[in-house]
Amino acid sequence: MNEHARNFITHLVRLHEQDRRAIAVLRRSLSFPPGKYPPAYPYVERFVGADRHEADPFRLALYLVAGLFALHPHNAPCRLAASLGELMFRRGSDSIEKRFIALLGADADNLEEYLRQIVTLLAADDCGLDYVALLNDLPYWLNPNATDKRDQIRQRWARDFYGALMARDVKPEPTTSSNNVNN
Repeated sequence: MNEHARNFITHLVRLHEQDRRAIAVLRRSLSFPPGKYPPAYPYVERFVGADRHEADPFRLALYLVAGLFALHPHNAPCRLAASLGELMFRRGSDSIEKRFIALLGADADNLEEYLRQIVTLLAADDCGLDYVALLNDLPYWLNPNATDKRDQIRQRWARDFYGALMARDVKPEPTTSSNNVNN
């Protein structure tokens, strides 16, 4: 799916550069459940594939990522959780960590809401994210039968988030000389 996801994000980048109306339609689609806003169909359905049904998790992920991209069209090599960890480090705000933990606890029914909040936070500080990686993860999160894979993704996102914090927060240990050691 990686190549398919990359092609879809390339399509969204092209839309962002050439068709402001399409981006507005995709942004508006976030007000509806994924795949339920007909004006967005021309921009997404061609990537769905004829064999996928209406509630297929991959189809839903395409619509969700299209809307999120339209909300903040800043594609970057940093995965979502790592970008959020960077943002928390920059802002020093515990509320970002609370939102991230709420995102990790999200299920398929409320994931869209949490992701929209997170992407809005990233957009406020112009922090990009890797939409290809997000699109590769979301079908598992949106699939009620993929609990093991969803848990693996949650754990990886947690490692990304806290790893970004740790990479920025690591301070060298103070060195002690033999003169400073109390006997």
